[in-house]
Amino acid sequence: MPRSPIFRLALASLWNRRATALLTVFSIAVSVTLLLGVERIRTEARASFANTISGTDLIVGARSGDLNLLLYSVFRIGNATNNVTWQSYRDLAARREVAWTIPISLGDSHRGYRVMGTSSAYLEHYRYAGDRRLELAEGEPMAGVFETMLGAEVAKQLGYRVGQQIVIAHGLGTASFLEHKDKPFTVTGILKKTGTPVDRTIHVTLEGIEAIHADWQQGAPLPGQRVSAEEVQQRDLTPTAITAFLVGLKSRVATFRLQRAINEYPEEPLSAVIPGVALQQLWDLVGVVEIALLAISGCVVLGGLLGMLAAILTSLNERRREMAILRSVGARPWQVFGLLVSEAGLLAAAGVAAGFAFTYLALLAVAPFAEDAFGIVVRLRPPGTYDAIVAGGVVLAALLMGMLPAWRAYRNALADGLTIRV
Repeated sequence: MPRSPIFRLALASLWNRRATALLTVFSIAVSVTLLLGVERIRTEARASFANTISGTDLIVGARSGDLNLLLYSVFRIGNATNNVTWQSYRDLAARREVAWTIPISLGDSHRGYRVMGTSSAYLEHYRYAGDRRLELAEGEPMAGVFETMLGAEVAKQLGYRVGQQIVIAHGLGTASFLEHKDKPFTVTGILKKTGTPVDRTIHVTLEGIEAIHADWQQGAPLPGQRVSAEEVQQRDLTPTAITAFLVGLKSRVATFRLQRAINEYPEEPLSAVIPGVALQQLWDLVGVVEIALLAISGCVVLGGLLGMLAAILTSLNERRREMAILRSVGARPWQVFGLLVSEAGLLAAAGVAAGFAFTYLALLAVAPFAEDAFGIVVRLRPPGTYDAIVAGGVVLAALLMGMLPAWRAYRNALADGLTIRV
């Protein structure tokens, strides 16, 4: 047989069986798409999760575990073990290392959404996704005692608009029998979507939290001591305690020193956590999900390669005559071996290329939905090291798997080679 390139012969052979070859390529492409897509979504989800809160150096609350403090102050999940006195907050906020603070007061809700009391520093200093500020989609920031600013999801799900009034309920839950009906809040603004817990939060002023509880004690209204909305606004509504507060420092060099000072604060037991560290701890808790997703994706890729192997093995009996003809025109056994391995490599390479194309098309289609529904910002980036490893690994695995049918073809070629019998 003349020295024609095995590669060209492999292409011609695959074209002759193009229906089966295309199905095999599609199977590998889907497998690669799943593996690359899961990794890309995992990476972007982790980045978006880490960017839930940015630019904040410390979160301070009553003494508790780091994750508990992070969950209720940032994600509005769970409750604080205790409150922080207003005096302690003022003393710590006045320290020379501190550039700004954002007080947070939790405990009430509205139709299943958490209500958070805060100050004007919230809009000024709160950052997410790197250095993105909170912005209003419509209306104005809350300013008065009975004014509220809604997160994007709250407004969308409940159908609220600027100018409407809402009634806050005491405690948590979608339904409550303890409502502050005599002191409704007016919606003055709706925040733009952020993809963070801010979207699921109803924001009011600290004075508003104090006002609705002026005639309440220990979670219930005081009998015969009702204070109207007009009367309560004439009172001193300075809080006596808050749930937690966020701290921004003039220099991050002072972070650990201030954290230690707060953790050892003599006036009351407090905890200070670094958001990035706590977020990493929280992500590590769900890391088993990452492993499970990657394992499932790996199994799908393995399934695609096994399908390729099965297709090549199944076709061997049908191709024994083809191999015999090749041997009759001078093909050597190692060339038959190389032909089958080359076919496996070509199928895998085509599958990987199609898989990359499918992945980017899928990410392009999913990106708007992922950001809108889950707050995950999916960026289209060029293939990186992980992608190259996946591509190389799939092709290498295909070449190794292709050696089994290639060896069988090699053996058959020796046994079935046409010989002239005398």
